[in-house]
Amino acid sequence: MTTERSAIVTGSTSGIGLAIATALAQSGHDVMLNGLGKPEEIEATRARLADQHGVEVLYSGADMSSPESVGEMVAKAEQAFGKVDILVNNAGIQHVAPIEEFPAGKWDQILAINLSASFHTIRHALPGMKSRKFGRIIQLASAHALVASPFKSAYVAAKHGIAGLTKTVALEGAEHGVTANAVCPGYVLTPLVEKQIPEQAKARGISEDAVIRDVLLAAQPTKRFVTVEEVASLVLFLAGDTAGSITGAIIPIDGGWTCH
Repeated sequence: MTTERSAIVTGSTSGIGLAIATALAQSGHDVMLNGLGKPEEIEATRARLADQHGVEVLYSGADMSSPESVGEMVAKAEQAFGKVDILVNNAGIQHVAPIEEFPAGKWDQILAINLSASFHTIRHALPGMKSRKFGRIIQLASAHALVASPFKSAYVAAKHGIAGLTKTVALEGAEHGVTANAVCPGYVLTPLVEKQIPEQAKARGISEDAVIRDVLLAAQPTKRFVTVEEVASLVLFLAGDTAGSITGAIIPIDGGWTCH
């Protein structure tokens, strides 16, 4: 398959990020993966995507909390692919605790990975996009970019920050063929959400089943988790030519959560 465009997807060794990387590869894009996991499993994923879809798939183990490491990842992709056309900022972590018990170190880590990392990937990728008059920057925000929930002070603050960053980048790229949008999923049953269930149960003093029923899905009128494939399809659309006039949008994909 002849590829015309290339992408970086951070946090793409599992969950939403892997679904997005898979959708891009299926559509003929070269992709750089990034994220955590066992080296042999990551290599198997990389090789599978490359072999199945006839595209180049690379992996960067960049530490998203390190500005230097982020810059090296973007430079590696530009060198290998010749350019970075699509940047999907998906990497994120979570910690759930009442604010008076929230560890300061966790606050710093969440802000670094969930917000500052996006700033650093964008500042390195944007100049090339502007020079080529094409770029797609897609931020995986959250319904928490639009509304808050208790016990998630750092995560909610970071995702609200992502919304503001996205709008600013959209304005700066508007005359250069570069769009920037934020996709805001509701609850998706990913490893990140699965980890929250016992944490929420402990914080609220309820069972894990009650967390799923009365906390997570209570917010979503559809009463079901958003799927990774649904999120990936929206990202793929925003990455394409027909989305050229969509920029600065903060788009919920949350089963109606933010209609409340």
